[in-house]
Amino acid sequence: MMVGWLLMAWGVYASDSGYKVPSSDLAKVVDAELIPQSKLSADGRWLALLKRRRVVALEELTLPEKALAGIKFNPVTFMRTSSRVYAAIELKHVETGSVVKVNGIPAGKLRNVQWAGNSQYISFIVEQQETATLWLYDIKKRKARQMTTTTLNGVVTSAAYKWLPDSSGFVVNFAVNHGKPRLSRSGQKSGPIIQQSSGVKAPARTYQNLLSSPFDEAQFKFFAQGQLAKLSIDGRAKAIGKPTYLKSFSVSPDSTNLIVGMIDEPFSYQVRYARFATVWQVWGMTGFPLYELAKQPLADSIPQGFDSVRTGPREFQWRKDKGATVLWAEAQDGGNMKQVTEHHDHLYTISSPFKREPELFAKVQDRFSGIQWADENIALLSEWQFADRLVRTSVISPRNADERRVIFSERSYNDAYNDPGRFIMAKNDLGADVLKLVGGRYLFLRGNGANKEGNKPFLDRYDVKTNSTTRLWQSAAPYYERVRAMLDDEGLRFITLRESKLEQPNFFIRDLTFDALTQLTRFAHPYPEFKGITKEQIMYKRSDGTQLTGNLYLPANYDPSQGPLPVLMWAYPLEYKNKQVASQVRESPYAFPYVGYWGPMPYLAQGIAVFDDPKMPIIGEGAQRPNDNFRSQLVASAKAAVDVLVEQGIADPKRIAIGGHSYGAFMVANLLAHSDLFVAGIARSGAYNRSLTPFGFQGEERDFWQAQNVYSAMSPFFHVDKINEPMLMIHGAEDPNSGTFPMQSQRMYAAMKGLGKDARLVMLPHEGHGYRARESILHVLWEQEQWLKRYLMPLPSIEEIENIDLTWIKPLDLKPLDSTVEPNTTLQ
Repeated sequence: MMVGWLLMAWGVYASDSGYKVPSSDLAKVVDAELIPQSKLSADGRWLALLKRRRVVALEELTLPEKALAGIKFNPVTFMRTSSRVYAAIELKHVETGSVVKVNGIPAGKLRNVQWAGNSQYISFIVEQQETATLWLYDIKKRKARQMTTTTLNGVVTSAAYKWLPDSSGFVVNFAVNHGKPRLSRSGQKSGPIIQQSSGVKAPARTYQNLLSSPFDEAQFKFFAQGQLAKLSIDGRAKAIGKPTYLKSFSVSPDSTNLIVGMIDEPFSYQVRYARFATVWQVWGMTGFPLYELAKQPLADSIPQGFDSVRTGPREFQWRKDKGATVLWAEAQDGGNMKQVTEHHDHLYTISSPFKREPELFAKVQDRFSGIQWADENIALLSEWQFADRLVRTSVISPRNADERRVIFSERSYNDAYNDPGRFIMAKNDLGADVLKLVGGRYLFLRGNGANKEGNKPFLDRYDVKTNSTTRLWQSAAPYYERVRAMLDDEGLRFITLRESKLEQPNFFIRDLTFDALTQLTRFAHPYPEFKGITKEQIMYKRSDGTQLTGNLYLPANYDPSQGPLPVLMWAYPLEYKNKQVASQVRESPYAFPYVGYWGPMPYLAQGIAVFDDPKMPIIGEGAQRPNDNFRSQLVASAKAAVDVLVEQGIADPKRIAIGGHSYGAFMVANLLAHSDLFVAGIARSGAYNRSLTPFGFQGEERDFWQAQNVYSAMSPFFHVDKINEPMLMIHGAEDPNSGTFPMQSQRMYAAMKGLGKDARLVMLPHEGHGYRARESILHVLWEQEQWLKRYLMPLPSIEEIENIDLTWIKPLDLKPLDSTVEPNTTLQ
């Protein structure tokens, strides 16, 4: 019996039926409690700690789910199934350290947690089995109360409610058709489904879950229809306008008006809802239309390119420094950044009472990216272009945005060393989120502080008048500490999240005036079984001189006298236009080792060394595109990573495996096809045939017909005959991600099987691009564990077999499930 178990453990699969559980150290990682998400109240007094709901029971994935127009949602609760949810909320008083638990709410998933602008309330949606209602917690009364009994609609407008900036209440989107009988196909006319192109180019990515029939269109209308209402703090609701197919809504800073986007026909079977025809209007709080901003037609023929946009008005938003002024952008290049023009975008505004003609606000040289407002004298205008990865931010005066414009930052958005950081925001007198401006001239930034020694987060003060920054504080070794929120107007007192290689992250209050550091939270070590693992940031060079880095983790109690170890390498390729930028270091050597179930770290418990995130840059300088030399650069990066580990005596070159997820899985298959550096591969939720994504993928803008050689050279499916190493493929059976159809893994496996290659395919029922069910995640860990044992670990001797501790093995504690929800595993 023991020998049979060992054969299975070392890769001889005795049974492929049902879900499996990995060894105990790996299984415990799935249930480890991580530090919560945090949200600071506007007055800086309360830190909301949101307990993350990391995994769900498999039964939850079998609940009803709809997929329409690129959206997946629960048709019973009218909530998206992929949104972030929480299990509990605690409030930590910043000054006293006291903790208040938000009790008195029913069991369910907590969504859309928001502070009121006056910091007196915190609100959230409670999603239960059949409803999703709004709740409010009163900080002074220490009491939660239900604000709505009618279910909110979060199908299209994922933010189903918004606070009024003056904190007097909310604007909510009710689900008009909640509880009504759903549409039936029996009442629908049958007939051929016809689509016809008009001769106009209409490139589109390979979106999934699109509308595909008149019945789908009818269902989309049913679920998208919502009724806006103004809801006061005391619970009184008043309808705003009539029910509509709501795409978006936002409240003016003075809480008197709304920008409303309403989806209109015709719909499309080729693009997601975001490109459907949309009518944009300004409404008063009764729903009376005050001004029509635009009637956007169906945008199914946007020019090819990541910075291409639809023609006509777009990106409607409120000026946060004014009571009720709308700003929007209009392309001056037909929506195509490849067209040569002095200004690619113009910005326009119109103000309450919306009786005058719109005014030109600013001309934008490249593609408009956004505006951050401070007051009527200061704002920050950002623009970008994809071709050279440029992002530019300028200080403007909203009084005259085209005069005295000062460039604050201009860089490649990949350039981490010159990243100035993110500006700190605050509430203005209206309750709107604006730049924190002190003394009419000072703004504050917090950033990663990337440099050749690794990230050193910082807090800076920026002087608008002199266009200069002053460093107020920076993280120092041996800690990795970053600013989460400011508590004063001088930048001398702030909340940080602090950790080290040995100390788990916790919140602290740092006071520069008194050089004091006060611990605010005391979270327990999430992975006590992994105490003692070591981390080292390794720097090395590729054959073309490109500087690379990776994080090496060694098992606890590793002794170099043991000799080389088996290694699992886990990576993800990224594209760059500049060699120096590609060489930059973007992590901290002092960060706490995160042993999540998602990546390679759990296998340290098996005595395997982990080389996490070794850089795999794909560089195309000047007129050259990065993917023109994808294969050669990928192999060169992998070889450099293998060489440095072997040279340091860490790795046994005959026992190195490569793994990755999504584009990382694409990388795995390419490395197995075009190199002999690895003995095995693990590829999860990948794409392998680029002809199935003919209008671009990842950072590739050219279509298949413009770059057939590139598409075929990069597609490992076209080179399966060259793969000589075993590859484990895992894929969610309902992956909605653009480009990674489940068929990609199924066809890749069929090709490997047909050519007699060593492959294993695992299809996870009900799972998407990432995996959410506890049973699925445990099974993935088990599959990977068996694969690594089979190809990286030698079989034990008889003496070692007799001394193996099997007491940790326990039966799988799962509720009985129908056979249709077992992993579909195929072994060749």
